[in-house]
Amino acid sequence: MSTLEEAQEIFNTKTTPEIAEYLIGMYVEHVTPRGITGGYIVDCEAYLGPNDEAAHSYGMRRTPRVRAMYEKAGSIYLYTMHTHLILNMVTQKEGIPQGVMIRAIEPVAGIDLMQANRGGKEGPEISNGPGKLVAALGVTKSLYGDSIFSSPLHLVPSKKREAKKILRLPRIGIPNKGKWTKMLLRYAVAGNPYISQQRKNKITEDWGWK
Repeated sequence: MSTLEEAQEIFNTKTTPEIAEYLIGMYVEHVTPRGITGGYIVDCEAYLGPNDEAAHSYGMRRTPRVRAMYEKAGSIYLYTMHTHLILNMVTQKEGIPQGVMIRAIEPVAGIDLMQANRGGKEGPEISNGPGKLVAALGVTKSLYGDSIFSSPLHLVPSKKREAKKILRLPRIGIPNKGKWTKMLLRYAVAGNPYISQQRKNKITEDWGWK
């Protein structure tokens, strides 16, 4: 069973791809005024700024938008894309702007609230995309720069599940970035219905869990 201290150690000592793989099956919980929401991370992507052409911190770019990317490991980096808020976790020590974007979660706690947050959506449509899961969890920009270990939005390593098989895939929506377009920096639970762009014939009865 993983502990919060072990998770913090991993964020401070492992590479960003290793952390992305570690986060598969991790339980993330959000304590909100309306109730607790939470679920298992089933799909995420590693971003290796400053070398990664797809990263917001490519070339050590510094703007107010990416400030949190330069903060300590575990800092929450939120940004808006096509009106949707996207959740990222900083995965290296202060000054090294790398992180993991959470692409999909399998809902566990507060599913009724998550459905309400998503306008009544059901099943995978609740949280099978990066903007969808943020809305479902009730995450707001107020969490920007907070710690994923101690804020109302936090990891719960003791509830982490183990996937039977973790897929390694190219990231989604990264065109025209040379080698970075095809690099296998996306990690997902094989057989889980909640991963982004999942095909129905790929879903297994156990949803990919041991």
